[in-house]
Amino acid sequence: MYGAILGDIAGSLYEFSRPKGFNHKTVKLFDSLSRYTDDSVLSIATKYAVLTGCPYARAYSSFAKRYPNAGYGNMFRNWVMRSSSKGYNSYGNGSAMRVSFIGEHFSTLELVEREAEVSSMCTHNHPEGVKAAVVTAGMIYLARQGESKKELLRYVKSYGYQTCKPLFLYRPFSKFDTSAMGTMPLVIRCFFESDDWESCMRNALSVPCDTDTVGCIAGSIADAFYGKTGFDEIEILKRYLIKPSQNGQFDTYLFDWATKTT
Repeated sequence: MYGAILGDIAGSLYEFSRPKGFNHKTVKLFDSLSRYTDDSVLSIATKYAVLTGCPYARAYSSFAKRYPNAGYGNMFRNWVMRSSSKGYNSYGNGSAMRVSFIGEHFSTLELVEREAEVSSMCTHNHPEGVKAAVVTAGMIYLARQGESKKELLRYVKSYGYQTCKPLFLYRPFSKFDTSAMGTMPLVIRCFFESDDWESCMRNALSVPCDTDTVGCIAGSIADAFYGKTGFDEIEILKRYLIKPSQNGQFDTYLFDWATKTT
């Protein structure tokens, strides 16, 4: 899960603009202007739901209301305002970016896939939205079990994802795409063409895309596969998740739940 949050933060600065001379191979992953987004908030909300038994819809709504300026999509924001627990047929990538803890927590692939589907259905109940959540959580589970990249590739192909397009063909033509169908093949390539967590993140930054969410999803898989991010995760989480509240005190709620041990 730490890899997901760090991936979100690393991608947050380069989603809509890139400085002159931007080089994905050398750019700082954690800049003073980097920040957490809705991807981190809802990833932590998933952990909260799993550990407390709170329904996913209630957890997502509660965290979104507590952190309203994290960059939620319009459909999700409207869903929160309606206090709904019914999905709005979304096939966006939001269902996949928040499931990392599910892939870590549950003890069998069957449980992981079932729980990922439940977490998706309250918002992203379109088949493509559900599939993205299930495959992401499933890859994380399998990676943590020590499965090879070859086995992970077989797994994603069993769900119909086409993953043969290499990143060098994405880079000149890629466009901003928040759909699950557009995001997942790119995420998978960023992971499969990586050697460690950091190279996976730099792969994500090398393609014009929804970089915070691609970074979040790919980062969660890479973290599970490689076993670490290579960064001081707790210090980075402290730096970005703990912010002053409106009354001037430091709000540690996100950090506390992100780091809570089970």
